[in-house]
Amino acid sequence: MLDNRHPLLRETCFIAGSWTGADSGETIDVINPANGQVIGTVPKCGRAETRRAIEAAQDAYLGLRKMTALKRADMLMRLHDLVLEHRDSLAQLLTMEQGKPLSEARGEVTGSAGYVRWFAEEARRVYGDVVPSPIASRRILVIKEPVGVVGAITPWNFPSSMIARKLAPAIAAGCAIVIKPAEFTPYSGLAWGILCEKAGFPAGAVNILTGDSSEIGKELCEHPLVRKITFTGSTRVGKILLQQAAVGVKKVSMELGGNAPFIVFEDADLEKALAGAMAAKFRNAGQTCVCTNRFYVADVIHDQFVERLTALSAAMPVGDGAKEETVVGPLINQAALGKVEELVADAVEKGGRVTTGGKRHALGGTFYEPTVITDARRDMRFTTEEIFGPVAPVYRFSSEDEVIAMANATDFGLAAFVYTADLGRAFRMMEGLKYGLIGINEGVIATPEAPFGGLKQSGLGKEGGHQGIADYLDEKYIAIGGLGV
Repeated sequence: MLDNRHPLLRETCFIAGSWTGADSGETIDVINPANGQVIGTVPKCGRAETRRAIEAAQDAYLGLRKMTALKRADMLMRLHDLVLEHRDSLAQLLTMEQGKPLSEARGEVTGSAGYVRWFAEEARRVYGDVVPSPIASRRILVIKEPVGVVGAITPWNFPSSMIARKLAPAIAAGCAIVIKPAEFTPYSGLAWGILCEKAGFPAGAVNILTGDSSEIGKELCEHPLVRKITFTGSTRVGKILLQQAAVGVKKVSMELGGNAPFIVFEDADLEKALAGAMAAKFRNAGQTCVCTNRFYVADVIHDQFVERLTALSAAMPVGDGAKEETVVGPLINQAALGKVEELVADAVEKGGRVTTGGKRHALGGTFYEPTVITDARRDMRFTTEEIFGPVAPVYRFSSEDEVIAMANATDFGLAAFVYTADLGRAFRMMEGLKYGLIGINEGVIATPEAPFGGLKQSGLGKEGGHQGIADYLDEKYIAIGGLGV
């Protein structure tokens, strides 16, 4: 169990500025994926608790919308400072419940603070327009206002930064928010309640509750006071939430599944491509929506690339993320492990050749060996299914047109990566690939200053950049007449 003296541990929910359990008294166990031990419990809330959180958020919203942008920005900057002040504690909590290495957890927390700071600054840049009128006696204005109460549902793979990307723009815009963190990683979510309280946020501005995903999600989607739903997670669940939110015609933003291609041309800097490949594939044990799902390597360098990728993958230290030397931690649970095993077995059955890994790690539990599979083909399941594990399939290609067609042959369109020294080719790839995020000679590209979001079934809306606050605002057109000639 977690030490109850941990400064950021809460085993209760944050509703209307108070810490409370579920009405039923029921709880959910939280498991450390590195050792299978129960860390502690959190409340199993449902629709009634969610309804109270929404009502508290509505009351807070009425005050937040009247608060000056400068005051909201100052409030967010205090939160930013607190996140950095508690970085190590937040990282320890995150690693304990999610499994990723401490170095990655620290990086996630630092990135979370970056999003808070970015939107603190954007709060003061919500500009309207004065539009030239076709009628001399009329003036045309366009103003922007906060959309209202926001319902946010966040995933387990980035339990801190995904909250930052939603909480910060909501508050910056003048909205209040109800957050439902993933049941596997609730402590990182509840910690945000502690920090918002310390930062002096008004009661009800930020509400965080754990519990029954379907019940909480349904209440958020159906309650008339909630005017926007923001979700990060699987495309399957995103489609359900879109259907539920459609009943009330709510504003939605969805950051959904991915199937990222990583394309290496014969003229690429091989050392940089390999470094980018390792970062883009094995970060968080391959459990990210922008992780490389498919490597496409030019015929003439294919064997060399596979040999080097195999050696680097085989050398990666696997273990408990709490150990500083760990590079690859455990998968989140047995279901995730089973899915990876299924995909590898399917590939091998269809002629795929495992050059390293390909099985559970000797550590047991949910640890899986970093794996490289060559001779990958289009009929293998991981060509169209998200792996979400440390498995790197490598495909061959011979021309630009061929690889663009192969890369685009998916329902998803979140992230893609291309390595080439040819500037003209880089532009052709940027224009030909149907993806919302494209890294050219870079394997890790997310940053608060740029819009993060996918195309096709990878989602709707953007998080980050000046575009990231737009989803939390309504636009009003106002015509003022009778002003004289």
